[in-house]
Amino acid sequence: MTDQKLYILMMSVHGLVRGHDMELGRDADTGGQITYVVELARALGRNSHIAQIDLLTRQIEDPNISPDYAAEIEELGPNARIVRLPCGPRKYLRKELLWPHLDQMVDRCLHYLRQQGRLPDLIHTHYADAGYVGQHLSNLLGIPQIHTGHSLGRPKRARLLASGRKEQAIERQFNLSRRIAAEEEVLVHASLIITSTSQEIEDQYGMYKNTDPRRCQVIPPGTDTSRFSPPGRKPLDPAIQAGIDRFLNTPEKPVILTICRPDTRKNLHGLIQAYGSDPSLQDMANLVIIAGSREDIRAMEESQRKVMNDVLLDIDRYDLWGKIAIPKHFMVEDVPEVYRLAVRRRGIFVNSALTEPFGLTLIEAAASGLPIIAPEDGGPRDIITNCRNGLLVNTLNPSDIASALKDALSDRKRWRNWSRNGIASVRRHYTWDAHVSKYLREADKLLYRERKRLRRQLAATLHAGRSPMPLARKVIISDIDNTLLGDEQGLAEFLQWLRMHAGNISFGIATGRTVESAVRILKKWRVPMPDILITSVGSEINYWPSLRPDKGWSNHIRHRWRREALAEALKEIPGLALQAPENQREFKLSYLVTPERMPPLKQLYQHLHKQNLHAKLIYSHEAFLDVLPVRASKGLAVRYLAYKWGLPLQSFLIAGDSGNDEEMLVGDTLGVVVGNHSPELESLRDREQIYFAKNTYALGILEGMKHYHFDQ
Repeated sequence: MTDQKLYILMMSVHGLVRGHDMELGRDADTGGQITYVVELARALGRNSHIAQIDLLTRQIEDPNISPDYAAEIEELGPNARIVRLPCGPRKYLRKELLWPHLDQMVDRCLHYLRQQGRLPDLIHTHYADAGYVGQHLSNLLGIPQIHTGHSLGRPKRARLLASGRKEQAIERQFNLSRRIAAEEEVLVHASLIITSTSQEIEDQYGMYKNTDPRRCQVIPPGTDTSRFSPPGRKPLDPAIQAGIDRFLNTPEKPVILTICRPDTRKNLHGLIQAYGSDPSLQDMANLVIIAGSREDIRAMEESQRKVMNDVLLDIDRYDLWGKIAIPKHFMVEDVPEVYRLAVRRRGIFVNSALTEPFGLTLIEAAASGLPIIAPEDGGPRDIITNCRNGLLVNTLNPSDIASALKDALSDRKRWRNWSRNGIASVRRHYTWDAHVSKYLREADKLLYRERKRLRRQLAATLHAGRSPMPLARKVIISDIDNTLLGDEQGLAEFLQWLRMHAGNISFGIATGRTVESAVRILKKWRVPMPDILITSVGSEINYWPSLRPDKGWSNHIRHRWRREALAEALKEIPGLALQAPENQREFKLSYLVTPERMPPLKQLYQHLHKQNLHAKLIYSHEAFLDVLPVRASKGLAVRYLAYKWGLPLQSFLIAGDSGNDEEMLVGDTLGVVVGNHSPELESLRDREQIYFAKNTYALGILEGMKHYHFDQ
């Protein structure tokens, strides 16, 4: 274990995240992942090797939800807290609508980390959206990323297509292309992928071209055995018991219990069909369905409303009134007592989901002494193998579910063995202490491998020599061609403005040109040399007057950059020819392109990944291809400067004219798109903090500065 205690930044962006009264099942985004991240943060915080756990999520101010989700800080326990940062609109958004706002989340996280006085040792992201944010932070700061997928886009799309859904309809509802692309990028970048089961690695991550099984580690989640425990001799909570028994004609019968959110994937229809079609099973046991809390089914979101309507119609179809309980209100705090009630009545817990990546409720049931029936497709295979406390079943077939339930309920001696096995095996395999112990062993190995990167990270934050940056309050960064340059009169007015504000405002350029080419064109237009020159598509940062390179940036982007191997790998690609030697740089390979012969970028990435090569490919003007380190871009260079020099991103005004400038313009910087911009930037017109000027070239920059009151 490392000598210094660890600061771990965890990220879970979507859903309703709080440490008490969790609203699990309220919607499709507030499920088991919320429990997982909160309990993991608490368990890590209790460990003596941890200095601090920050669980970052989105701050939400919405009259339709609790004000708890607007609180900036929520303490979870020793050394652990939830930190909520604003991102996009204030109101609650489902996860599919968050993607356009995640770049802003990157910037908000950067600002937050700058205030902490210490960078995290690790960034641990949960789900694809947080993975996207964490990958950008990791690239910018040089901090290793750990990722837990929880649920993956490719398997979800395959299931939906198999169910008969049309691909276009799936894409409209779930935005899966964006999600899958982010997942593939995270798989390339993350130093460690944590999964709950080996099946998850083989069958789910196996669908991704960038999966490297050597970087995947099975660490099953834990359960809180202080909450989930057998009933013993203690009386059950009479209020909870009454809340279930009021539905039942013969409440003393065994209980078939299921707990899930109202989601088609949970297959409540199949479970009710299994129970309703088998009178002998109805004679043996009651069915209890805990499907979250609801006030009015008509007010639920569409997908949940449909599931609940179908549940009630199925109950009526099979005339199950008096045999089935489906309470309206159930708090998370009540769930352990429901398990104990089912144990006291010699019941069974059933997870009837079509597929289950893991199944946290199965572990909770086992810890309580309640035997389980679970789907044979997914993570429950590992749970049943470890716990020996139930049966696997083909949940696609309702008659198989019914047969398994009758089998499980009919042998009381086996039921007692299953109950004891589950209690003992959870304590052996599925406690949070066991999870944290393995987690920290893997983290220690990871940090040992990454120690050189951590030293480079430190070097990147130290000032070497004098620079105008520490004196500046604000910074202007402009593209050169067709933004700064193009109109002599406008340029003269812009330069006059800069002279009037010298000292308080630094000026820089960001361009695809080499530093030598940038200096030549600026001299040709008689532009005084900028304080900062971001050149070669963001792969170099230099400071005037001596054109001193930023060594920290060079060290930072060197990660996974194998220039000669990349050049060799691309040598035989049709349609590519190296540009002149003066256009080649230490961190950039530049090619001329014959568009009709060059393979698609997707194929080029696959070609490189097969050879364990990592790079960023930038194709422009249907004529040029630049190959850069994965950490190099003009946008990342701007954010690096903001962090290094301690300036908020809102103090950076960024001006551009083309799609190559888009990454610089989005986020928390003050964006200015000049009037002569390319059509591809029109998609940014409704973005926050991006101003579309009417004037062209340098006059457009001045117009944007006036709009933002940049001289104040």
